Amino acid sequence: MTTPTDPSQSPSPTTHRTDSPSLQGGGQGVGPDPPVTYAAAGVDIAAWEETYGRIKGAIRSTFGPQVVGDIGGFGGLYTAPRGDRPVLVSSVDSVGTKVRVAIGLRRHDTVGHDIVNHCVNDILCGGARPLFFLDYIGTSHLDPPTVEAIVTGLAAACRANRVALIGGETAELPGMYADGDYDLVGCIVGVVEHDRIVDGAAIAPGDVLLGLPSSGLHTNGYSLARRLLPPERWSESLPPLELAPGGGQAPPDLTIGDALLAPHRSYLDDIERLDQVIAIKGMAHITGGGLRDNIVRVLPPHTRADLRFGSWHVPPIFPLIQQAGDVSLAEMCHVFNMGVGYVVVCPADDVNAAQAAVPAAVPIGEIHANAGPAVVRVVDAAGGIICTSE
Repeated sequence: MTTPTDPSQSPSPTTHRTDSPSLQGGGQGVGPDPPVTYAAAGVDIAAWEETYGRIKGAIRSTFGPQVVGDIGGFGGLYTAPRGDRPVLVSSVDSVGTKVRVAIGLRRHDTVGHDIVNHCVNDILCGGARPLFFLDYIGTSHLDPPTVEAIVTGLAAACRANRVALIGGETAELPGMYADGDYDLVGCIVGVVEHDRIVDGAAIAPGDVLLGLPSSGLHTNGYSLARRLLPPERWSESLPPLELAPGGGQAPPDLTIGDALLAPHRSYLDDIERLDQVIAIKGMAHITGGGLRDNIVRVLPPHTRADLRFGSWHVPPIFPLIQQAGDVSLAEMCHVFNMGVGYVVVCPADDVNAAQAAVPAAVPIGEIHANAGPAVVRVVDAAGGIICTSE
């Protein structure tokens, strides 16, 4: 994360003084007001210096030989990738209101994983591999231990995804955020050779959709989830039994808060393995918009994807949310990933090889011919339509 200017180069807080009574505000017979400092206005440079000391080691731990220089400059430097026709791929996103769960549980070491993995998955859909990452933390009041926990998670996720954390911004913004709140945003840049771009154009009737399991909500749908599962319920254990068709048992002693805070998975390693053994025609990261609105983004015209609900494991947090608010299954599939975090489209003949390479990959649907624009349908066991992108 966060590599603003080295505090040793930062200006010290200064106090501007004047002999003009009109600027002192003391009036006749009254002494001058106490000198005003930046810290008194809500921005504590000393707190940033402490934070910097806590996080610089974690940041440096993500550096590889492509990183040029050290932290503390005005821009992060990274050696340009070589290739026949390399194409840079970028994405930016935020953790969203999942940070409210982290704040409520006072556990800040997972949200860094959330944002890095989310961004990695986004550029992976085009066939790119990550190069470097930048982050933004905005907060009302800089708390060094909290920022340290966030950055520790960011750095761990960057190392796991083989991506350098070369820059960022930590902004202390009194009056912009409620006391104790923060926001976490990330930006990633990756690369893919032009002839290796995956854009879904080759998807055709007869192809199969493989689903890779999610760890839970990942980073989407939290406004609805928090409304139906408020903080007073976060210490409750998840129900141990299936709550709906396609549901699954919760691990023992897992609380609702644990399930809500489960880190967003990275699919980089799974896709690396699949890429060695199958022809990947299209990929979709199941984020905001759920199953319905994300898969359709990679389908060519005149195709229809039918997903068979019940063909994959649905983590118990989803039926719990559904039950808490009497939410329709159609709405659930439009908001949440429902246990499928990533979808790969491949030829039917490649399914066995895919499952041998990544056993968690489950066939969840097929591609059919369709008149007109691309369509995604989620259907039940009898073929009834649960929801559709039409």
